[in-house]
Amino acid sequence: MTDRSPNNRIARLARAAAVCGASTKLCPADRTTQLLEAIIEPGDRIAIEGDNQKQADFLAAALAKLDPARVHDLHMVQSVIALPEHLAVFERGVANRLDFAFAGPQSRKLAELVAAKAVRIGAIHTYLELYARMLVDLTPRVALVVADKADHNGNLYTGPNTEDTPTIAEAAAFRGGIVVAQVNEIVDRLPRVDIPSDWVDFVVPSPKPYLIDPLFTRDPAKIRNENVLMAMMAISAVYEPYQVQRLNHGIGYATAAIELILPTFAAQRGLKGKVARHFVLNPHPTLIPAIEAGFVDNVYCFGSELGMERYVSSRADVFPVGADGNLRSNRALAQVAGQYACDLFIGGTLQIDAAGNSSTATKDRITGFGGAPNMGADARGRRHDTPAWLRAGQEAGEALRGRKLVVQMVQTRQPNGAPSFVERLDAFDLAASAGFALPPVMIRGDDVSHVITERGVANLLRCRSPGEREAALRAVAGDTDFGRRQSPEATDDLRRRGIVMFPSDLGIDEKTATRDWLAAKSIDELVTASGELYAPPAKFRRTTVAAA
Repeated sequence: MTDRSPNNRIARLARAAAVCGASTKLCPADRTTQLLEAIIEPGDRIAIEGDNQKQADFLAAALAKLDPARVHDLHMVQSVIALPEHLAVFERGVANRLDFAFAGPQSRKLAELVAAKAVRIGAIHTYLELYARMLVDLTPRVALVVADKADHNGNLYTGPNTEDTPTIAEAAAFRGGIVVAQVNEIVDRLPRVDIPSDWVDFVVPSPKPYLIDPLFTRDPAKIRNENVLMAMMAISAVYEPYQVQRLNHGIGYATAAIELILPTFAAQRGLKGKVARHFVLNPHPTLIPAIEAGFVDNVYCFGSELGMERYVSSRADVFPVGADGNLRSNRALAQVAGQYACDLFIGGTLQIDAAGNSSTATKDRITGFGGAPNMGADARGRRHDTPAWLRAGQEAGEALRGRKLVVQMVQTRQPNGAPSFVERLDAFDLAASAGFALPPVMIRGDDVSHVITERGVANLLRCRSPGEREAALRAVAGDTDFGRRQSPEATDDLRRRGIVMFPSDLGIDEKTATRDWLAAKSIDELVTASGELYAPPAKFRRTTVAAA
């Protein structure tokens, strides 16, 4: 067990002083691996900041270079496994245990290392769950974080991407841990102080700016007609009847399509001021037209989005902008807001089974969950009411409480052709091979209120038995083995009872479900809608061609 005594901390800091110098918190970049070898001991629990977007990449590279003969058996606790270096520590024998939330970019490699017994996973967490455990039983001994700037005293400025930094730093700093911050530059005066210097032990100026990914940017040119159709059904079957005003969107082309048809399709239905007013959401570029059309009152952010900085700063009436003129985000608080302050979560998945359970952990990919289970769960501690919450509860037959709307929006087949609807989740087999006590289900079926495909909408709130839920799911599963096991007569009965709704049941002519509804059809048009304030990242800076 790691020694958390004051004397142990003093000894570690003394070793670090021999590397960095006793009179300063600043550590030269070329001594970073030496610094980590001085403050990290075998068996330590290490938190390294790897958010959805910004990465402590220089510190990750330095950690991966540690000598496994000196530092080994580390227990890594981190939100996101995003970089090759995040897994290199396991390949080199520096670390062997992992608790995490999301591993999108490294999901296949992680699955290989788990199968090879090079990584022992404690749990695949939700973000909020992992942060909570950092404060309780997964407290880091050393925390490696990242910020835009530091002053000479060690105060940190995170800029618009505050994200996880305060949570990780506080978890370590107030339990005798050691906090190291990678920063882009050292300045005399910060625009604002996001992390006070007495939480920070060492600051490392990185040779180059930290890596940040425009994870939430979706090019409107890639939105297809079927995405538009699903978006129209979502507005007609969920947003409008429930009068949803407070919500969170997941990442994807279907939800991007919803954002882009708010100023057109939703406006035509007279929904401005009645739906989609309050978002818990990163600053999605595809939200710009809806903001400019006056649909959106405010957006609270998990993090920022590369290229959106000037636009966000210009709309302090919508986004949480500080006196310094920049966004202040907070992933932990946004997760809380998404769970308790929102009436709707709408996102996607890789697989859905006959009970409505969904997962992004499949046989050859351990993707993890991120925040979906927090926001895609019915918060049973909630006590305030809204019309949307009350109506959902009434439809579900709840006598004493409302229900959160949890929508899974997925095409019947994944881009690679694999069916999205399956009789049995791969997560069950993964649990057996990885030694999990339970299969890693992302959103449990009893929390899901609606499933939307290009075929139609299944309103699971109106189902009164497991068999009825299964039949509703098969009705919208389309031309898949799962869907073909349903008789047309059974589907017709569900449609008559309003449990299943096809586009025609919602008054939607499928022939009109085209890209013409999009308020912006390309990245260039998003730039124009922003008043030229949106500056797309390099990979999006091109004249886009509409998808076929």
